[in-house]
Amino acid sequence: MKSLKHSKFKNTGVLFELLVRQVASDTLNNVDSNALPLLKKYFAKSTELAKELNLYQTLVKEQFSKEDKAASLIDAVVSARKGLNNSILSRQKYALIKEIKNTYVLEDFFKSKVNNYKVLASAYKLFEYTVADSPVDIVNNKYTLVEHITRSSKKATTPINEMELFTKQDKDVRLLTYKILVDKFNEKYFDLNEGQKNVLRAYINSVTEGSELKDFVITESKKLRKNILSLSKKVNDTVTTIKLTEVANLLNAFTTTKTIKESHLVSLLRYHELVKELNKL
Repeated sequence: MKSLKHSKFKNTGVLFELLVRQVASDTLNNVDSNALPLLKKYFAKSTELAKELNLYQTLVKEQFSKEDKAASLIDAVVSARKGLNNSILSRQKYALIKEIKNTYVLEDFFKSKVNNYKVLASAYKLFEYTVADSPVDIVNNKYTLVEHITRSSKKATTPINEMELFTKQDKDVRLLTYKILVDKFNEKYFDLNEGQKNVLRAYINSVTEGSELKDFVITESKKLRKNILSLSKKVNDTVTTIKLTEVANLLNAFTTTKTIKESHLVSLLRYHELVKELNKL
């Protein structure tokens, strides 16, 4: 039996995620991204790479409450993958990897953390191997995907964290702790602009990731989007203006998110940094 090996260099889902991250990073740093043309060229709607990417994303994004439905979805996706033209897919993937290699230092390009890496790796093995290669590994990878697809139905017990302990202290202790926290915050982040400080204050002031924090993130994202679109008009370069518009439109997703995570707040800080730089123009 074969050993089912994962190759992040050949995993279409991983390649796409890394290219998107590179575009976002370059855009926020006001750098022309070499990754953007690669995305447009190799993931255009008609390419085999785009078709395979759609299958990866189906396994990453879909959710079912029952394991039998999840297993059926996986079987359907694997079956659809067999319908792709492997010859064309291999050529497109080889050409993309070659261009990435010619454009970036591979070690640096692939060292970025990829969300749902384990899920993408499991999907890759199901796409590239058969049960005959290794029945046990195939079952293990399939069950990894089943667990991911049914993730919302599994309720885990969350241990008490520091914030929960903080809320149980008496009022005087909480006020003293809060004052110390704010003083340290002001010392450490004195060079941040007011918008960035407001983001951090909102996070500090929120005892839980409840409605107040969510309302703040939604309001702040709308304000930032409006500011970026307005400031983009000051830019004379058409390509940069288009990129800024695309970046601003990414904030639309913040208004529909159900759960606020630290990643949302980090993104808001970066968007404020972008606005700060645009104001210098």
